[in-house]
Amino acid sequence: MENSSEFEGLWAIVLGGSSGFGFASVEKLAKHGMNIAVLYRETAQVEKELKMKFEKIASAGNIKILPFNINALEEEGRKKFVDQFTKTVIQKNCVRLLMHSIARGNLKPIVGEGNSIETDVISSQDIAFTTYAMSTSLLDWTRLIFAENLFCKDARIIGLTSEGAHKYWESYAAVSIAKSSLESLVTYMAVEFGKHGIKTNLVQAGITETPSLKKISGSEKLIKLANEINPLGRITAPVDVANVIYLLCTGEAAWINGSVIHVDGGEHCR
Repeated sequence: MENSSEFEGLWAIVLGGSSGFGFASVEKLAKHGMNIAVLYRETAQVEKELKMKFEKIASAGNIKILPFNINALEEEGRKKFVDQFTKTVIQKNCVRLLMHSIARGNLKPIVGEGNSIETDVISSQDIAFTTYAMSTSLLDWTRLIFAENLFCKDARIIGLTSEGAHKYWESYAAVSIAKSSLESLVTYMAVEFGKHGIKTNLVQAGITETPSLKKISGSEKLIKLANEINPLGRITAPVDVANVIYLLCTGEAAWINGSVIHVDGGEHCR
């Protein structure tokens, strides 16, 4: 595919880009000329294979991909990223997109067997960690990129939420709390960062067979149900979400701010 110049010289920072929605977005944005810094946490063997994929994507798109195998949830990791990124990408005001696709958290019920507090139930510490990983860490990252003057004047911040933020899914309590928190956070970010020309939105994907979904108890039932009820006859694929991530980065999407966009083929209507 011929490389587009619509994002020439601009960068995306993808938090959690080794699989699922993050990786699919890397592939899509690269095809449209976006340079990409990808953050992830993987073993040496997985990273070796991942870097080969990134090299192939970068070559096909005639763009740059910078891989960062660091902990995006620690201050030290964020500082390490900024130090390396600014040494490699010298120009300021070059980041078009900050995408938050971190899927780290605890999947446990809130009540165990009997009436005692057991080790197999979610703790307040588990909830706090999951909320930071999948919600409020976005604010720390946004403030950091903003303070370093890396955002371009028409930048986009995009996070991912799910239907599980508003209904019961087995063992999903901590993630549900995190996603609900993220939806509130994005409302405030849309208003306060919007004053600086930065648009903040969320994508609510339909049930998608990703590595993170497979960790949820009863995910097979969710996938089966979604296939049955989706008006378009199939479940959501990562590329469906990546397509909308790309669309939200275009100039034509400049007036979308503070929105939750359903990318599910109408699944939420059923």
